Amino acid sequence: MPYQLYYYPANASLAPHILLEEIGCEYELVLVDRTVNAHKSEAYLRLNPAGLIPALVDGDIVLSETAAIMLHLADKHPDAALIPTLQSAERAQCYRWLIYLTNTLQADLIHYFYPDRIGGEFATEVEHRATERIIPMLDILKTQLATSGGPYLLGTMYTIADIFLFMMCRWTRDMPNPARNRPELARFLDTMAKRSAVIRTHEQERLELPWY
Repeated sequence: MPYQLYYYPANASLAPHILLEEIGCEYELVLVDRTVNAHKSEAYLRLNPAGLIPALVDGDIVLSETAAIMLHLADKHPDAALIPTLQSAERAQCYRWLIYLTNTLQADLIHYFYPDRIGGEFATEVEHRATERIIPMLDILKTQLATSGGPYLLGTMYTIADIFLFMMCRWTRDMPNPARNRPELARFLDTMAKRSAVIRTHEQERLELPWY
């Protein structure tokens, strides 16, 4: 039975969608239409009680949380070599950057895009503070790319962390100081945008240029 990825274009489902294309396995895309609050429907909440996108169905396994989905897929398809060998130093660093991206950068990007969720009448201040916090995070990632010895976070090794980073950088594209303003991140984004899996995913989700 093929995987089912519940997605909405350009949402947090973009990274696992790219990953599925990189793996080259059989899968089905199931649109969760945010414009009609389908992610809050009773049917979808049975898959993901948090009401967030994405969700992945793998037989009897139902997963939410983008990073968890990506780790699961990478572990199930070791031949794709998108996660380093278990117990290796590279594996530890892949964990490090994936968790950094989802726990810090993604969290503040959510505050930037949805400041009213936690700020209420102070939403403008929340957005401003989120912007201030995101800038040094991007600089940390810029430095890692500058010192890794290759085009990716772990150097020449392409991993799920790079796919997640690409998605995060894409989210900054309309911000006052987007990721692409840093030469190291711009080179990374250019490299990613040339990958066939990235191109196919953007075509399938009908995402218009510029991607980042």
